[in-house]
Amino acid sequence: MKQLVIATRNSGKLREFRDLLLPLKCVVLSLTDMSIDADVEESGSSFAENARLKALEYSRLAAIPVLADDSGLEVEALNGRPGVHSARYAGQGASDSDRIRKLLRELEGSGRPRNARFVCALALARNGNLLVESEGECRGIIAPEPQGTNGFGYDPVFYFPELKKTYAELTGEEKNRHSHRAHAVASLLRKLIGTQKR
Repeated sequence: MKQLVIATRNSGKLREFRDLLLPLKCVVLSLTDMSIDADVEESGSSFAENARLKALEYSRLAAIPVLADDSGLEVEALNGRPGVHSARYAGQGASDSDRIRKLLRELEGSGRPRNARFVCALALARNGNLLVESEGECRGIIAPEPQGTNGFGYDPVFYFPELKKTYAELTGEEKNRHSHRAHAVASLLRKLIGTQKR
């Protein structure tokens, strides 16, 4: 592959993918770069279903392969919420801060462990055909208040015990080694390399 489209308009997510996909030695573009304005409804009941829906639909609009992800936060004390609704958790047009405030509000006084995991599902497609899928996760704890200014989404409240920091306090190098997205991309690359060797 000489070029690859990431099915996102999120600059933070695009930056992470560009770093993680360096082994492919290809140009990584966004939907904005491709002037694709269409939105694909994430109507699936799982991260994998949503990633697949986006990859297949956007690959029909682009002349090059499309990599789509669906990722989010699952909190044990909230029975897996926000889950596939992570981006829409506080309603349409809500900011990252709005979503974090709602999450912390719902956890107040629950008395239950604040164990959580970030999940990332990836799907790669070309011309409406699914090529490969992968998934990755990272386990942590929801911090009582936001800490750190790096990252995006729920990063400031996702405490990663292994490094004793929230995701938003990790360096780019640390995040690209330990994150759910890093694990999903590593799995995807292993599958792609395996496919090429056959």
